[in-house]
Amino acid sequence: MSDISCCGKIAVYTRISGHWLHLAGANGLNLVEIPDDVFKMAAQIIRDGFDRHYDLFRTYCAKARQCFENGEWQKASQINRERIESYELRVDETVEALEKSFESEARNSDAWPRIKRAYIGQLMDHLQAECAETFYNSVACRVLRREYYNNDHIFWRPVLSTEHLDGSQPSYRGYYPGKKGMRRCLLAILTRPGLNNPFENLRGDVRRLERAIRKGQGRKWKRESNYQVHILSSLFFRNKAAYIVGRTINGDVITPFVIPLLQNDKGELFADTLIDRRKDSAILFSFARAYFFVDMEAPSAYVKFLRSFMPGKSMVDLYAMLGLQKQAKTLFYRGLQYHLDHSRDHFEITPGIPGMVMLVFYLPSHDFVFKVIRDKFAPPKAISREEVKEKYHLVKMHDRVGRMADTLEYSNVAIPINRIDPDLLEQLRSETSLNIEIDDDLLILRHVYIERRMEPLDQYLVGLKGGRRKRAIREYGQAIKDLVSANIFPGDMFKKNFGVTRTRRVVFYDYDEICYVTDCNFRKIPPARDYMDEMAPSGWYSTAEDDVFPETFGPYFFAIQKDLNYFKRYHGELLEANWWKAQQEEIRNGRPADIFPYRQKIRFERR
Repeated sequence: MSDISCCGKIAVYTRISGHWLHLAGANGLNLVEIPDDVFKMAAQIIRDGFDRHYDLFRTYCAKARQCFENGEWQKASQINRERIESYELRVDETVEALEKSFESEARNSDAWPRIKRAYIGQLMDHLQAECAETFYNSVACRVLRREYYNNDHIFWRPVLSTEHLDGSQPSYRGYYPGKKGMRRCLLAILTRPGLNNPFENLRGDVRRLERAIRKGQGRKWKRESNYQVHILSSLFFRNKAAYIVGRTINGDVITPFVIPLLQNDKGELFADTLIDRRKDSAILFSFARAYFFVDMEAPSAYVKFLRSFMPGKSMVDLYAMLGLQKQAKTLFYRGLQYHLDHSRDHFEITPGIPGMVMLVFYLPSHDFVFKVIRDKFAPPKAISREEVKEKYHLVKMHDRVGRMADTLEYSNVAIPINRIDPDLLEQLRSETSLNIEIDDDLLILRHVYIERRMEPLDQYLVGLKGGRRKRAIREYGQAIKDLVSANIFPGDMFKKNFGVTRTRRVVFYDYDEICYVTDCNFRKIPPARDYMDEMAPSGWYSTAEDDVFPETFGPYFFAIQKDLNYFKRYHGELLEANWWKAQQEEIRNGRPADIFPYRQKIRFERR
C-alpha cells in the first residue's frame, strides 16, 4: 500500500499483478475502477486452496484403503488425525496466499462481495460446491471482522443446489436379483470393490448373506417388480473394517443393505454380517463414533443416498460421519439460525447437577446443548482452561468407539439476548466472563462446544425398573469397557457424566478428566498393618498423582446395593486392579480390541 499526496488530498493505491490501482480517495472507498479480473484472481486463490484440500481429503481416503488391505491399524489412526487437522492448514495457506498477493486489501471488507460473486461463477460445475462454499467462509471469516458475517460477504445461505449432483461416474450401481438371481448379485457385490486381499471363503459368505436376506424379509415378504439393490461405488473404511454400503428397494420400501468386511489372522476377507435394519444402520453412523474414510467425487450424492434409508439422520450427522466436519458445522449453524427465527423459547440452564468445569445450557426446542468453559473451577478440580481444550481436542482426534459424543467447536457464536433466560444470562456474565461479550442486543460466545443433547444417566435411572433398568446398568459398564479398549480412562465416572441416546446406548460426554489408560498406575489397596492404620483420617498408604484404585469405584457406580450387585455380575472386573493392568498390556502391545458397531448376535458364525 502507498499514500500519494495529490492537490492536498490523500489517494490510496495498491499494487496488484504489477499495476497500481486506485482504491480510495478523499471521499472514501472506490472499488469501481478495479477490473473484475482482480476479484476473479482472489476467488481463484480460494478455489485453488479448496481444491488442494479436497484432493488431500481423497488422498487420505486412498491411504485408509491401503491401511485396511495391509492391516496397518495404528497407521490408519494417524491418518485420521492428519485428515482432521489438514483443513485448518489449508485455510491458513489460502489466507497467506491472499495476503501475499493482495497485501492489506485482503482485509478490505468492501472487496469481498465482488470476490464472492466471482467465486460463485467458478463453482457452477464444481462437484463439491457446497463444501467449497464452506471453505470460502472459513477463509473470509479468518480475515473479516464479525460484523461482516452476512450474506453479502460470505455464504450465509447456500447459493448452488446440489440436489441432483453426481460424479463423473455414477455414485452407486444397481443390481437386480429378480433377473440375475440373488447369489450372482451377491458375488458381484462382494468382489467389485477389488480389494487386494483374497476372501477366506467367498462361497460361504454368499450363502450366509443369502440366508440373512431371507430372514430379514420374513415370511410375508413379496417381491415387487422394481426389486433391486443399490451399492455405493466407494467402500467405507473405519477402524478394522471396510463396509459395503447400499440399500434395497422393493415397491415403496427402502431398507439398508450394509456388509462389513473384516480380516482373519491371515489377512483374508470375510463378510461379518448383514445390516438391514434402520436402527442398526443409525448406530453404525452414530455421532459417538469415529469418522469414516470414503472417497467421494460428489459428497452430496452420498449424503442423499444415505438419507434415503436413514431419514432420521440429519445432513449435519452424515456430513460429519463422512469426514467432512466443517461442512457439518456450516449446516448446523445455518440450521440453528433458522430455528431461532422460527421459535420463541429461551435458552436455559440444563436440568441436573451443574458441572464444575462447564456451564451447560440449551434451548428446549432444540436437540443440542451448549458448553462454555467457566472462568474458575472450584476444588477439587485442578485443571486449566487450556488443558480442558486439549482434552476435547484429544477426543476429536481419537476413536470414540461409539461411547464418546462428538463435539462441534465454534468461535464467536451470536445469540440474541432477548432469547436468553435472565438466570442463565446472569450466570454467563458472572461465571464465564472470559468467554463472552455483549454487543448491543447480542451475546457473543467467544468459544463454545456444542453437543447432541442426551438424558443424563442418573436422571434416566430415576424410577426406571425391571429389564430396562438392568439393561441401562449393563450398558453403563460396557461403555466404560469400550472406552478402556480405546485407551481412554474416563476419570470422573459418576453417572451424571454419561448420557442415554435415542437408541438407549450409554455415551460419555464429560471430558475434562479423561486421560490415556496407559498413563495410569492401577494399584490394589495395601492391607492395613493394624487398627491405627484403619483409623488414620488420611489413609494408611501413600498415593501419587497417577495412582488409581479400582477397588474404590463402587460408590461411583451405584449407591443402591441391589444395582451394584447386578453391575458386579457383568462388570465386576472393573473393580479389580489386575484387570486394568491386563488392558494396559494389550494396548501397549499394539493389539486394538475388536469393537463392533452392531449387535453381537447378528454376526455370522463361520466354520
